[in-house]
Amino acid sequence: MSASRQSGTTDELGPEEPEPGGAELLAALLDGMDAALCAFDADGVVTHWNREAERILGWTAAEAVGRHGFTGWAVRAADAGEVEERLLSAMDAPGRQVHEFALVTKDGGRVLVRMQSASVRGGDGKSSGVYCAFSEVHAQIDLERSIALSEALFETASWGVVLVDADLRPAVVNEHAARAFGVGRSAVLGRPLADLLGQGVEELESALTHVLAEGTPPAPAELWVTVRGSGGAEAEDEDERRCWRSGFLRLASPLAEEPVPLGVGWLFLDVTQAKQTEQVAAQLRFRSQQLHRAARATAECEDPTEAATVQLDFALAGFADHALVDLLAGENPVRLVRIAATPAGPPGPCRPVATAGIPVRYPEGHPAPQSVERVGSVRASAGVGASVERVREWAAVRQWPEDSVHALCVVLRSRGRTLGVVTFLRGAGRGQFDRSDATYAESVAARVASSLDLSQALSP
Repeated sequence: MSASRQSGTTDELGPEEPEPGGAELLAALLDGMDAALCAFDADGVVTHWNREAERILGWTAAEAVGRHGFTGWAVRAADAGEVEERLLSAMDAPGRQVHEFALVTKDGGRVLVRMQSASVRGGDGKSSGVYCAFSEVHAQIDLERSIALSEALFETASWGVVLVDADLRPAVVNEHAARAFGVGRSAVLGRPLADLLGQGVEELESALTHVLAEGTPPAPAELWVTVRGSGGAEAEDEDERRCWRSGFLRLASPLAEEPVPLGVGWLFLDVTQAKQTEQVAAQLRFRSQQLHRAARATAECEDPTEAATVQLDFALAGFADHALVDLLAGENPVRLVRIAATPAGPPGPCRPVATAGIPVRYPEGHPAPQSVERVGSVRASAGVGASVERVREWAAVRQWPEDSVHALCVVLRSRGRTLGVVTFLRGAGRGQFDRSDATYAESVAARVASSLDLSQALSP
């Protein structure tokens, strides 16, 4: 229990009797403090001593109250004069003073404390004593470090930091996170995550919900998202997707008897460039291996046409869903005859097609004849987010399988001559063909053209 001297109580409180239970309430308040507290009267006699002071130094309230200063029990004799002088000087000084002392524990040990002292004023405004709140220096330093870390994270951290409340709405964000969202710090607060992010928001909300329910996950997660920005519109370009390596921390109140989640601390770092570099490198390795495997397989084919279709079978893996091979039957106008194709339904191997030499009825402006005329590659797409009906109509007009959404037509050239065109088709589950895809397709087309040229040369 906290203790206080009875002498002087009436003078400090005034002539009226204190309310019943006032002393018990004061003792409870003092004992409930997280900091150690002691007080001295104008003569330097200890008048108050709470449980935290007892915990730190080992001296009970009964042993401490009534002693004159710390001399002879809580400080070394050599330090007693300086300590007492500095403590009692707070009675005449404005505001609070901060000191660091080495105090002596009951068992003879020493503990370094940081102490704040301030004057206690009576009703007449005169100083009647001094109160001191102190804690172990290492505990104070830990607290200051925690506060400094928190301020640094929310001000100058080089990664995004977001405090998400239990309703999955941002409560605090730092500058880095606000820039990543494309809006100001204040504009982010309290808004649903779906207002800030497009693709990937479901995965993020699922992760936050899991952390609230189950606790901090053991490892970071990589989330691909699109940012809506200040305009609120979702980016449709594949290049606008961002990869955020995210760590999550469940935040619980230290004051509650049972852990009550206050929210989630979300830390993220944009690693889009690194992930894209990794993806490109992995893609290049895979495609190089496919070309190598195809070269070894076609070397065992006696029929050059079979070698061409085998080359396409290896090329389709991870690249496209369908492949069509058309040979040039006339140049003005361009007429193309289908000689090989993959199945129109589920993906399958490329096989020769029996068309009796009848040209394919390609409409004007079709990418395949354009590829022959331009002697280059031509890309086409039904558009991102197009309806199923529109995709089927778009594919049917171009004489392609109905599930085709993206197309890449590459001219077949060998010995300085145009032999035809090979068309690669992708369904809705794949992205549009890009420049790197066209480069790979042109490498495949060069090998296919060589095999078809050899086939024509060997034909009677």
